[in-house]
Amino acid sequence: MDTKTILEAKSICFLLIFTFYFQLSFSQEEGEKKQPLRTILDLFTKEDTLKIKLPKTKTKLIAFPTLGYQPANGFTLGFISQYSFKEKEENKISLISGGASLSTKKQLLTYLKNYMYLDDDRYFFSGDFRYYIFSQSNYGLGTDIVPWGAEFKDFDYKSIEQPMNYNYFKFHETISFNIFPSFFIGTGIHIDSYNNINDKLLDVFQEEYTYHYNYSKKYGFSNKNYAVNGLSMNLIYDTRDNLINTNNGLYLNLNYRYNPKLFKGQQKSSSLLLESRYFIPISKRNKQHVIGFWGYSQFVTSGHLPYLNLPAIGWDQNSRSGKGYIQGLFRGNNLMFLESEYRFPITKNQMISGTVFTNATTASDANKNLSLFESIQPAVGIGLRFLLDKNTLTNFVVNYGMGRDSQTFYFNDGEGF
Repeated sequence: MDTKTILEAKSICFLLIFTFYFQLSFSQEEGEKKQPLRTILDLFTKEDTLKIKLPKTKTKLIAFPTLGYQPANGFTLGFISQYSFKEKEENKISLISGGASLSTKKQLLTYLKNYMYLDDDRYFFSGDFRYYIFSQSNYGLGTDIVPWGAEFKDFDYKSIEQPMNYNYFKFHETISFNIFPSFFIGTGIHIDSYNNINDKLLDVFQEEYTYHYNYSKKYGFSNKNYAVNGLSMNLIYDTRDNLINTNNGLYLNLNYRYNPKLFKGQQKSSSLLLESRYFIPISKRNKQHVIGFWGYSQFVTSGHLPYLNLPAIGWDQNSRSGKGYIQGLFRGNNLMFLESEYRFPITKNQMISGTVFTNATTASDANKNLSLFESIQPAVGIGLRFLLDKNTLTNFVVNYGMGRDSQTFYFNDGEGF
């Protein structure tokens, strides 16, 4: 067997051993007495203070400096904050999160996101605001950019990598109204703007063209800046018990977005986003044993989107899809992503928990007549969670993903989905 095959086999064996070990822990824990929750911050708190029962509050603010890592960003230094609240104890929890960081790849990353249930859960707001001074490589369209068979033996990601710098502004906000129990219908506004695009390998005079340049010229987009602005209609069904750390429930989202031709830099287009998240508790004694399923799909239903706005892994609202591969590696006219995850406690007080996950991505490319499912790229991984807040069950997460000749680390707050 070649070196890549041996490494992948070792990785899979390691995952199987890891899963088996913690499944034993799960079996042993079934008959053990439940202990009080402890956060990682309690390690720095006196034992006498921990015994004092603090009253539960309807609001909670968490803010702290953070050192993070994402393959597309390198190491980041900044801060993250999270404000969670409920209008009433029986209402769903709402969340506003934000942060800013600088990366070792000379990036500035700022964001503000909201998931809010208001007026006795009659209204649901979902927002994603970002401003990035960013850099990211392009690798072409479709999941067949990483070959199968004999061609993979000599494959090197650097051979298809094309680095790029650009500034990105995003403003997405939807508001939905409850019309039936757990069912919402609504509308939204979406603004995506890409400026100061620097395609580093592009040299028109020497006839050295890039994926981005060729696509932009074919469909009439500028290769320096463009925008996609539009309105959406969305349908949501949500029975999750906790949107920050879900143990049980189903979430479905259908979002149809229409982008009219507003000015020279924007073409008429439409797209469809379908998302589902399903969580199944598998232990009657300890609800932290959960199997989760996440499906995320985007389709260009009419017209053409500019290259950087095409569906791609890692560009969902929480930037969590495609673990095991670098953000933006797989991009296409249409994209489908599926992930399953087993979450389990490691310590009895829930301070530390773990996860094992597997996922698969398929993306199409109209230029090559490549359809969805003709090429599928899988990944597997493991992770640790460190409890930060007892009321909301917010975790700081560390994930290690393994794709095909691809290894990635992630440090984030909040779950994978």
